[in-house]
Amino acid sequence: MSIIDTFDSESEEILKPHFISPKAYGFPEIAIATYKRHIIELASEIFGSSTVSTVKAGYTLPIDSLSYKGRDFAIYFQPPGASISAAVLEELISKGGKKFVFFGACGSLSSDIPAGSIVIPTAAYRDEGVSYHYMPAGDYVKIPTSGRLAEIFSELGIPHITGRTWTTDAIFRETRNNMELRKSEGCCVVEMECASVVSVGLFRGVEIYQFLYVEDNLDTETWDPRTMDKIPRSAEERYLRAALEIALRI
Repeated sequence: MSIIDTFDSESEEILKPHFISPKAYGFPEIAIATYKRHIIELASEIFGSSTVSTVKAGYTLPIDSLSYKGRDFAIYFQPPGASISAAVLEELISKGGKKFVFFGACGSLSSDIPAGSIVIPTAAYRDEGVSYHYMPAGDYVKIPTSGRLAEIFSELGIPHITGRTWTTDAIFRETRNNMELRKSEGCCVVEMECASVVSVGLFRGVEIYQFLYVEDNLDTETWDPRTMDKIPRSAEERYLRAALEIALRI
């Protein structure tokens, strides 16, 4: 049996999420995850968010809550990476979360896509390990919420593009040949988590919405960091407010 043929639909997990994170009374059904820690600090500064819970996916991670336009949402910093994203998501589903908005940075596979562009992934190439434990082997996982998410961005008047993403957990092995191959299949960006969180959502029956914003560019002779680690506060606030508006509409 191939190592990617590890999806087991016949037996149960030995360690279940609720053993660590049991259902929490009053936990918000909609949660927002950001891959930038200081966006959580920004949310606290603007909206007065505060810690309401924790998860224990390898280490204690605080989960905050904030009120926006009369609605309460969970919001948290998600450490980057496929496996920890999936583990935290599992615990939050166990606590009572039903819909999740993820947003974070990605790298462009086309120099025609400028830094700061919003990308809505429609499918994710499964170049990681987590998704093979949540669904049968295959190259891509389709993202069923991408159409509705594109509608929401149009309603908000926010320019965006749609396309496939390349999810990899080997950021220092994004080789030229693999990049060109993914690009030829319609991938326009690369990131580390989308295939994993979407596969968990499909398996557990919860909704995953994810948008990405472009930072660095791989489509050059040498890697171009562009805006990596230099995003202005005004842009981060726009991404945060977009995530909150999405949370209101799903």
